[in-house]
Amino acid sequence: MSNNLRARAWVDVSSSALLRNATTIRSLAGSGVHLIPMVKANAYGLGVQGAVRALSGAEPWAWGVATADEGAELRGMGIQDRIVVFSPLPPQAAETAVLAELEVGISSVESLRVLSAAASAAGRTAAFHLEVDTGIARAGFDAREVEAWRSDFLAAAEGVRWVGCYTHLHSADESPETVAGQHALFHEAIAALPVPPEAVLHVLNSAGTVHVPGFADGAVRPGIFLYGGRVGDGGVEPECVAEVRARVVHVRAARPGDAVGYGETYRATGPERWATLSIGYGDGLPRALGNRGRVLISGRSAPIVGRISMDVTVVDVTGIPDVAMGDVATLLGSDGAECITVDEIAEQAGTISYEVLTGLTSRLPRIWGSDDGR
Repeated sequence: MSNNLRARAWVDVSSSALLRNATTIRSLAGSGVHLIPMVKANAYGLGVQGAVRALSGAEPWAWGVATADEGAELRGMGIQDRIVVFSPLPPQAAETAVLAELEVGISSVESLRVLSAAASAAGRTAAFHLEVDTGIARAGFDAREVEAWRSDFLAAAEGVRWVGCYTHLHSADESPETVAGQHALFHEAIAALPVPPEAVLHVLNSAGTVHVPGFADGAVRPGIFLYGGRVGDGGVEPECVAEVRARVVHVRAARPGDAVGYGETYRATGPERWATLSIGYGDGLPRALGNRGRVLISGRSAPIVGRISMDVTVVDVTGIPDVAMGDVATLLGSDGAECITVDEIAEQAGTISYEVLTGLTSRLPRIWGSDDGR
């Protein structure tokens, strides 16, 4: 556990744990299967520069992003590898994608025409991955209606490099058995198309790779597993990558009946000691953890009492002797034998691990370290 001297609260990030999670995914996917780590949303909130630096050790075939600007940011970092944009782009972003030499996920004939026009105007050749919708319905060409869109699609694809085909899984973490159906529908659709032999096919996300790696095709696209989030029941568990710490900035004695925080939602049931931590929902700590979550101090668990404020959180340290100002509390991660996982936080807050990690704000510096001890 690090002990950052300057920050009021911070995130410790283990580059070695991140790389080990990527190595686990690669092992599950099998030899010959490419790796496309998803580094969108600032590497799931943990810092894209540190994540790319760590994950480069896994020798990715490409990097996955959600926007053209994210891809351009990677280029600005000096990344020369392939970069694939997986969310549909607004027309205005096509030029950015072309100039940054990004490979674009295409979900409609109109989007392909816009990309082709942007490439022609820039004197470049654009590259795209065909997205096939097999049930998630957010984007992609309908796998059941290939005859309806095939001719227009092929006409729009002239002069544009077709380098991949993919689909998105909708329930691999909750119902892995649904993957077989989506995979079959995907292959039915692309069998009706003149897919270039060099085009890479990719279907599996983190959950799919962990639970049904046999459907890997040419590449897998891990995301949350890399960053320490579970992907359903059973299977391999990821290592913890991010740990959130905060300082104790105030300690007080509470009398029976004393209330704490906005709305007086918690009252002391007897003589108690409360510690105020320098972190709140303004830092990304879910407000829903009030009177529900916990932290670790000196290797012991302390419950959060009262509502979480924007800048501070109060915990009950009655059972932890000698807690003092300046001590470090762990809100996510390990302290001694105790550990709070991102999935525990998500469950208590009524959300998912993705939202917990991406919700960590810029007020928390990301401190990257190369080993578990940071």
